[in-house]
Amino acid sequence: MNESAQVVGMGVAAPSGLSVEDYWAAVLAGRTSIGPVTGFDASGYAVRLAGQIGDFDAAAHLPKRLLPQTDRVTRLALATAASALAGADIEGAEMDSFDQGVVLANAQGGSEFTHREFRKLWTKGPAEVSVYESFAWFYAVNTGQISIRHGMRGPCGALVGEQAGGLDAISLARRRIIEGTRLMVTGGFDSAFDPWGFLSQNSHGRLSQATDPRHAYRPFDRAVDGYVAGEGGAVLVLEAGSSARRRNAPSYGEIAGYAATFDPRPDSGRPPTLRRAIELAMADAGVSTVDVVFADSAGVPELDRIEAAAIGDVFGHRGVPVTAPKAGFGRLGAGGGPVDVLTALLSMRDSVIPPTPHTTDVPEDYGLDLVLDAPRERRVDTALVLARGYGGFNSALVVRKNAEEGQDG
Repeated sequence: MNESAQVVGMGVAAPSGLSVEDYWAAVLAGRTSIGPVTGFDASGYAVRLAGQIGDFDAAAHLPKRLLPQTDRVTRLALATAASALAGADIEGAEMDSFDQGVVLANAQGGSEFTHREFRKLWTKGPAEVSVYESFAWFYAVNTGQISIRHGMRGPCGALVGEQAGGLDAISLARRRIIEGTRLMVTGGFDSAFDPWGFLSQNSHGRLSQATDPRHAYRPFDRAVDGYVAGEGGAVLVLEAGSSARRRNAPSYGEIAGYAATFDPRPDSGRPPTLRRAIELAMADAGVSTVDVVFADSAGVPELDRIEAAAIGDVFGHRGVPVTAPKAGFGRLGAGGGPVDVLTALLSMRDSVIPPTPHTTDVPEDYGLDLVLDAPRERRVDTALVLARGYGGFNSALVVRKNAEEGQDG
């Protein structure tokens, strides 16, 4: 039978924490990690709040030679990948470099780096532009830098897509495991909090203009008026089930199912396709229900209603617990889906569902059993993670606990 894709290592860099346990403690507490934009003067912007990582010291995590070559987003990805690989404990596993690969998602490139260099070009001339601009801005640079640093010369890739793209990257890594690659590093990251990058994130007008962090991102709430942009992401280390069992590696769970769909154009008269993505992902995983749904939670009334309807159509009225921890730290672009997958795996580990911060008034006709106020203790063996990208992209991913235990793959 096909190999299973076991998660043997995890790392996270998010506004709520720079280690798995710090992040998890903040999420379980429903802590708000949203605040005023820092790094530049945002007083002239309609949007003033964001979920930013405040205490990341790249020099403490990376070789000095890498600092002038990399944008902030790549530094976050490199540090998080190193942490995840250390947790996977593959040092003595004697893996061939061609049997290890990297697939990451990114939507906004090296925004801060490239706009800094453009400013030099316009004000000082081409001689002042860094030679590293040739690649530091590029969407694939996170994948490339991680593969070079860790000597991974197997299948590699980069997906350019926000929100849904992070789940797509994990699915592609899972596919490579099924096809025979022994180990894959996967996930997604975004960070674009220079003046131009932040402005571009609000080009579609979906960011909340609230000034109180507790009111800025309230998914599924009657008073929702947008979401908060954030930075960061997560790295998962996937290993073929047979390999993980041979070396007795601990597993957080299995990437068990996935599907992606694309919505029809708004004036087509055809329904959205999120429900179909959910059903296809569950069919791929071979499950008929799940213990919790980690919602995409767009924070836009129309989109929240569509997601609530899809969940209700599949699981019934208040038929499954739903949560959106990202309300406490923002939507992280390509990093959002991988962070939700990591959170789902921690829920399975500890038998608890984290709450949705800020939301207090969910319309009854949504039919959602949204976890509010406090964590809910519950055994979680299977979780569904949803993500939707701007323009109609839908992705659904199922993670499962203790699958294929005792099988040889």
